[in-house]
Amino acid sequence: MLRTIGIKIFFLLFLLFNSLSGKIIKIGPNEKITSIKKALEISNAGDSLIIQKNIYRESPVVITKPVYFIGENFPELNGENEKEILLIKANDVVVKGILFKNAGISFIHDNAAVNLDSVTNCVIEGNKFENNFFGIYLSYSTFCRITGNKITANSKRETYSGNGIHLWYCKNIIVEKNTIIGHRDGIYLEFTSDTKILNNISQKNLRYGLHFMFSDSCSYSGNTFQKNGAGVAVMYSRHVSMTSNNFQFNWGSASYGLLLKEISDINVNK
Repeated sequence: MLRTIGIKIFFLLFLLFNSLSGKIIKIGPNEKITSIKKALEISNAGDSLIIQKNIYRESPVVITKPVYFIGENFPELNGENEKEILLIKANDVVVKGILFKNAGISFIHDNAAVNLDSVTNCVIEGNKFENNFFGIYLSYSTFCRITGNKITANSKRETYSGNGIHLWYCKNIIVEKNTIIGHRDGIYLEFTSDTKILNNISQKNLRYGLHFMFSDSCSYSGNTFQKNGAGVAVMYSRHVSMTSNNFQFNWGSASYGLLLKEISDINVNK
């Protein structure tokens, strides 16, 4: 009851605050606008798109303007096991309160539930991800925050699974308080720098709870890596800090809690 009241208060305050800077566009089966793509088409920078409870099969949805993309009671955006679901190509986008489901497996494209492509200052917060190839995929992006999301899959083979949170050529990203279950790697970084991985739970992933290569000046603190194929793999990286992380029951064929390969200037302690 208190949680429901809290959510309602959040939306009232959110709508009041954002009404000062942009218009509010409601999307839903009983609203004037029933299509997310139509709402994005008529929106302007700073507008708030409020997506009501429903199943939306419009993938891929592409955001090219700085908007607030907010769900009420976790509306479902469904990729129908074929497509990428949401592609963000604008700075300053906020995505909150959405259920992303069934981004399709592809051996040509890294289909993701949410794909951030060459953006800055975006926030992906408090969403749910179920049965996606990749969960959240960032490339060539900076100063973004990925926080409080629950990302789950039920992958059986590495070749048919993407990573839960994937960073490629990124800088100054915060990944915090997410739960990632059942992907290939829970969190994966490559050619990424000045990034913080904080207080996440990564468990039951096929390969590594956390895997990073060629990623310098990053810090990893307060995370739990549990029941993965192996806990963490650190490769070809410099100036790395790993503190206060918890490794539990990582029992894959490699059987590593922590794998270190060709690294320098690294701090690992409790």
